[in-house]
Amino acid sequence: MRKLARGVPPKLARGLLFIALAAILPLVVHDGGFVNFLTDAGAYVLLALGLNIVVGFAGLLDLGYAAFFAIGSYAYAMLASPQFGIHIPFWIMLFLASGIAALFGILLGAPTLRLRGDYLAIVTLGFGEIVPQTFLNLPQWTGGPNGLGNLDQPVFFGYRFGFNILPYYYVMLVLIVLAVVVAQNLRDSRLGRAWIAIREDELAAKHVGINTTTTKLAAFALGASFSGLAGVAYGAKLQLVSPDQFQFSVSVAILSMLVLGGMGNITGVILGSILISSLDRLILPQASNLIFALAHVRVDLSNSRFLIYGAILVLTMLLRPEGLLPNRRRRAELHAGTAEAMP
Repeated sequence: MRKLARGVPPKLARGLLFIALAAILPLVVHDGGFVNFLTDAGAYVLLALGLNIVVGFAGLLDLGYAAFFAIGSYAYAMLASPQFGIHIPFWIMLFLASGIAALFGILLGAPTLRLRGDYLAIVTLGFGEIVPQTFLNLPQWTGGPNGLGNLDQPVFFGYRFGFNILPYYYVMLVLIVLAVVVAQNLRDSRLGRAWIAIREDELAAKHVGINTTTTKLAAFALGASFSGLAGVAYGAKLQLVSPDQFQFSVSVAILSMLVLGGMGNITGVILGSILISSLDRLILPQASNLIFALAHVRVDLSNSRFLIYGAILVLTMLLRPEGLLPNRRRRAELHAGTAEAMP
């Protein structure tokens, strides 16, 4: 057993330990509300891992990532609900919606990825606003402001999930493990190294033979595919998809998760996702209740999430620009000037 333990790489051992702890957590903590929170947080972990490919690996600023989340969710709502009489199984829709989101990532990226910096950010911001508004203004297809409900519930070997949160939690956990494995392999692949080269110096990357347009397009497509998985799992759990779930605040929250955790570092992105999700779903509501209990002043801090996300971004960039858990490359880049200035 000791020889076997010694033969396991430290990263793999830590990953297996995390999976084991996550698997037994809902069996130890018998709190349906907390498991529901973890499941929702898992959806944001998937989204942050996808955006990390675009922003963290390739260095492309995407301010409208929630649009792909919406596309994945509505793909499931329209193809696995009574709305059109189409009932594609949940397990097939996971990968079908992922492909649909990736296709829209290509459609967005193809005409825009020749832009750089602020111009690219503005275009993605516009896309992030257009998609929810399109779903809102097509009531005959999307249910308009009411959205689409009564979605098909997942069935696993005859077991119907129903409204039991536990199977959704384990589905989300499996999807996160799959996404982490894919992201790690992409980062260490030839394509991942090309993304990093483009992030550091696009002109130099082009001069060494990297096709920067197709490489950036791959980042957009693969990053969007993660949001398709999250959209299907999240929509199936809620049994409802509506435009209110995909506002600009979602894109800001996901970007905040990356900046806080450490862009480019998969472990840091997961940590940032859990922290921001906890802030949004647990800390702010409890803080509002605490203020009312102590000062008898009714304040809803959840309405100030935009201000809080902005403050987190500013403070993180000022005090720890590499994030809480940066990768070694990014830490060295950001502190190179400081190290050179020291005697």
